[in-house]
Amino acid sequence: MLDTIVVGAGIAGLTAARLLHAAGQRVVVLEARDRVGGRMWTDRTAGFSVDRGASWIHGLTGNPLTGIVAELGLETVEFTVGSFQAGGRPIADHDEARQRMDEAATKRWLDDVETADALFQQAIADSGDDESYADAAERTLAGTGWDAERADRVRQFYRHRTEEQCGAEIEQVAAHALDEDAIEGEEVVFPGGYDAIPHAFAAGLDIRMGTTVTAVTRSASGVRVDTDSGAFEAAQVIVTVPLGVLKAGAIAFTPALPDAVAGPIARLGMGAFNKVFLRFPERFWPDGVYAIRRHGRAGVPWHSWYDVSAVSGRPMLLTFAGGDWAREIEQLTDEEIVASVVDALRGVHGDAVPDPVAHWITRWASDPLALGSYSYVAVGSSHDDHDALAEPVDGVLHFAGEATYGHEPATVHGPLLSGHRAAERVLGTPLALTGLTRELDPSS
Repeated sequence: MLDTIVVGAGIAGLTAARLLHAAGQRVVVLEARDRVGGRMWTDRTAGFSVDRGASWIHGLTGNPLTGIVAELGLETVEFTVGSFQAGGRPIADHDEARQRMDEAATKRWLDDVETADALFQQAIADSGDDESYADAAERTLAGTGWDAERADRVRQFYRHRTEEQCGAEIEQVAAHALDEDAIEGEEVVFPGGYDAIPHAFAAGLDIRMGTTVTAVTRSASGVRVDTDSGAFEAAQVIVTVPLGVLKAGAIAFTPALPDAVAGPIARLGMGAFNKVFLRFPERFWPDGVYAIRRHGRAGVPWHSWYDVSAVSGRPMLLTFAGGDWAREIEQLTDEEIVASVVDALRGVHGDAVPDPVAHWITRWASDPLALGSYSYVAVGSSHDDHDALAEPVDGVLHFAGEATYGHEPATVHGPLLSGHRAAERVLGTPLALTGLTRELDPSS
């Protein structure tokens, strides 16, 4: 019998499996996909890297990924706008009439966000778990005394913030949902592809690809994990599938999960957040601009385009669809989505926008092995639900993944740390988070 079965070869599962294997355990990783990485997925079919899943390290300071990237010698490019900032980097802001805002107008906009954010923090502090981000935003804006257009510009910014940060509508997100949303240090992206990290972690591990887990049964003797390729038995199991898969009941747990774990699964939200990359024959936007952004009602549904040319080496823009719009575009054809994005861009840059020569579009909400992009604190839930989801069940069943790490959900380092925590709980002893990039002996 195995010591531990790990379900899922994303960053959480690979981290846990690697630490347990290094500690001398017999570990098998069961992965339904034909690749490792989960929601870290780099597409290299065009001859350069397109990260369809995770793209950023959100804050290099104090981040465990920073040392791992250095150990692996991965190339990075600074790109500090991943946390949906109002400013901080050169952004070409356009007003409701779609005109480029001059320096004075941009300063007024940034001052308004700073003023509103200070009031917003107090409004959030006064909110309960049953209040939404929208509730707190409206109280904030009502207290400013601003005219309708000025207030609506900030309102739309807050709406887009929750769409991008949570993959959900502002009315669905709890007022406290973004409490942990603080970035320490610069953010970076990867010209060579982010999935170099999970591939390095996977080296030397026993990973069974194309193996879909359907049931987990707990007993006095340990656990049995049923798959479409047969059953596996072990003393313990770590389940790292996305929250969307857990919410859908795709894995049957016997006995049923206790309320202490089932409750958080039900209460937390699973957001939808999709990427649309467009490659153009030539650059038409200003040099030195990190992003093009439309404000107010003009920024619906497409509001921000990020210059990722430094990653691809080609003229490329990346835009996002979050929340309800992300789910809507998944029902459209690629051609319809591209036409919609290009039409919005031409509303800013007119005929200077050529037809794109290539595109890449994600559809995470309809991916049966993800059923969403990442978790968020929905109205009625709290950050405590993330960590409660990770509490061991009967001493043999553990959960890990970004949805289980309350301090840093919806990141890559969050699930890495959750895998570390799960491995420590399996072994019942503290573990140093080192050696993850060293290849293991597959015969050991």
